[in-house]
Amino acid sequence: MQTVSETPLEEGRLIRRMQLMMNLVMQTIAQDPSLSVDDASQMIADTKNAVLAMFPDKELAYEIIWRPRLQRLMQERFRLN
Repeated sequence: MQTVSETPLEEGRLIRRMQLMMNLVMQTIAQDPSLSVDDASQMIADTKNAVLAMFPDKELAYEIIWRPRLQRLMQERFRLN
């Protein structure tokens, strides 16, 4: 398994991979009319697991950066309160 501490080049690759993955998930949730709330929630959980596998010590960063964005998207997309 790769870790962030390997090299700056590897870290950059992992960051770009994470950003691409998050953008794809967010676009899918926002644009797929057939996606259910449960499916979207599962995608978010799977994405969090993938991000934490790439960056094991960065759960707080995930919670600060990505969680609010995903919550806002879910609220907008599914009209959740």
